[in-house]
Amino acid sequence: MNSIKVKAPATVANLVCGFDVLGMCLHEPYDVMEVTLTNDRQITIKSADGYQLPSDPAKNTAGAPLVEIMRELNTDIGFDVIIHKNIKPGSGIGSSAASAAGAVVAANHLLGNTFDKEDLVRFAMFGEKVASGVKHADNVAPCIYGGITLIRSIFPLDIISIPAPLLYITAVHPQIEVKTSDARQILRKEVLLKDAIRQWGNIAGLVAGLMKNDLSLIGRSLEDVIIEPVRSILIPGFDLLKKNCRQAGALGGGISGSGPSVFMLSADTATAEAVEREMKSIYEGIGLAYHTYITTINTQGVQVL
Repeated sequence: MNSIKVKAPATVANLVCGFDVLGMCLHEPYDVMEVTLTNDRQITIKSADGYQLPSDPAKNTAGAPLVEIMRELNTDIGFDVIIHKNIKPGSGIGSSAASAAGAVVAANHLLGNTFDKEDLVRFAMFGEKVASGVKHADNVAPCIYGGITLIRSIFPLDIISIPAPLLYITAVHPQIEVKTSDARQILRKEVLLKDAIRQWGNIAGLVAGLMKNDLSLIGRSLEDVIIEPVRSILIPGFDLLKKNCRQAGALGGGISGSGPSVFMLSADTATAEAVEREMKSIYEGIGLAYHTYITTINTQGVQVL
């Protein structure tokens, strides 16, 4: 086999309180990537949707991880990649991560599954560095492992899969772009001890709630006192959106990654649909274009087609 096609799914990073350490894989939306193994030590990345991509693969979120794979193997191989992009760049639901994770999973299959999942995350983080300026794994880890992941450390990598109950995710993507690199620059450089303590409690409570199937604890723990107060100013209607979605029955939620997408968790389909109606009402009232998704947790991650 010298060519393969994969589905690379969207992800929600942070899960409100777990900045850079928690992430969740979604069933929808997803990119489709076609990757071909060659023997000419070159990497070409093409968009099937007309996006302008960097010609230098080291500056591309899908290309940079492949550069690292080629460097590690040091053999006469190369890759041709065609990306069908359904996850809009700058949407906050893991567009760059899908490209990076999809590329490394596809390449690994073509190479006879030489690398394990932890290796693939290590490679994929080079793509995230291209996108945001820093390596982080809270999108690429769930995209590769599936489900919900806890990244205890990235140097060295220590990734833990977190079991979770059946939850429904409603997400809205207001049609504006927030670059991850820009969203990182506005964050506070120092955090009050009392805020850090509260945040640690919420992270621990969320992980415990997921593992114990305790929906009430999950809802109480979906609180961010450090990142959200700063980043939410970039998202029109955020405070009203969050309030109305909770009133509609959502367990809770917040900014997906760096935004502008916002996600909410619900216990059942009916509630997820009620939450979607609230999201639509708010953005139609503002007069801002948007896309909404209702989906569930994807336990598989990148899928070979």
